[in-house]
Amino acid sequence: MKLYSRGQVIRFCGLSSLIVVMGAVVFGLLTHKKDAAQISARVSEQNQADLPDLGYPQSIQLNTADLLPYTEDERENITIYERLNGAVVNITTETVAINWFLEPVPQEGGSGSGSIIDTRGYVLTNNHVIDNAYKVFINLADGSQFEGTVVGTDPENDIAVLKFNPPRGIELRTIPFGSSGNLKVGQKVLAIGNPFALERTLTVGIVSGLGRPIQTSKQHIIRDMIQTDASINPGNSGGPLLDTQGRMIGINTMIYSPSGGSVGIGFAVPVNTAKRVVAELIEYGKVRRGWIDASVVQLFPALVRYAKLPVSTGLLVSRTKRSGFADRAGIRQGSEPVRYGSSVIYLGGDIITSVDGMKTDTLADLYSALEDNKPGEKVVVEIRRGGEIIKAEMTLADREEVLNPDGIR
Repeated sequence: MKLYSRGQVIRFCGLSSLIVVMGAVVFGLLTHKKDAAQISARVSEQNQADLPDLGYPQSIQLNTADLLPYTEDERENITIYERLNGAVVNITTETVAINWFLEPVPQEGGSGSGSIIDTRGYVLTNNHVIDNAYKVFINLADGSQFEGTVVGTDPENDIAVLKFNPPRGIELRTIPFGSSGNLKVGQKVLAIGNPFALERTLTVGIVSGLGRPIQTSKQHIIRDMIQTDASINPGNSGGPLLDTQGRMIGINTMIYSPSGGSVGIGFAVPVNTAKRVVAELIEYGKVRRGWIDASVVQLFPALVRYAKLPVSTGLLVSRTKRSGFADRAGIRQGSEPVRYGSSVIYLGGDIITSVDGMKTDTLADLYSALEDNKPGEKVVVEIRRGGEIIKAEMTLADREEVLNPDGIR
């Protein structure tokens, strides 16, 4: 997948896959609910303990004498790789295409990387690695392959959780969660992944930048991305970005490149984002998010000129849900219908300029502003009404229910 910016190219690191006609997602809800609670508790426990060094897995004991010929920096790299490369998996997919006779034909899809985060077989990766996959295969360090299931996806943050069933008696190595909240530019980081299907490759670099907003689609912006110069290439997607203690601080996701190869500008989703959503993905298969129960239109020049609006950016409130949260908060809908293409826009309503302290110039901004808000939570909405700026506190509705057009008057 390519995203174009100023004549350059940003590429997702998972190898591209063809269009898929069908997919299958099956999992036991009760089992996942219990697993989600346990993983959530473990993440909280790690946070409260300030994420201590978890040490070597029992099955990995390095001979310190073997490390004596190397520099301190080399020993650090070797130690982390030996401890954790077995917890990084290679993910391959199978897709379905349609032949000339309109028959579905299975074929090889893309590939990427993932981190085992729980000994029961849960794997954290990027959503775009398995997006539209018909089948997902998880390949371990010992060469064994297992068919996995997609437990949950969060396209908004490009995160997915997979599950496979390891045989009894096999103790899986896992990668512990760290924290992305206290990173510093210049801090050393390490990436383990499967670039171009070359399994368990280690690259080393630094944190090159923090808080990078990267737009991944017309509606979605992933904010607070970690920029790194650790070499990342197609196939690295979903693999861990690690600190020098061997703790995951990010999920390698995409590169910025004029040629398609790594030029030292890679991006990773912060691990704090993953920690916030992974338990919910395991329990529900998705992330429940709050939304403003109104129909809004992103301002564009023709609309601004025609309606003689006082601002050129923002979200025009076209319709609100009758007796809904926005209506009760005093947000006004439009009253003058005009046709734009195949749509009808109602003019005269409020213009939303900020939500929860974040400017909302575009619909993507609104998605970002409410990315970590749940239904039932309250946010402050700043609106422009004529020449007046008004702030209103409102309760958020469930996004899926709001985006269903039923109930919008």
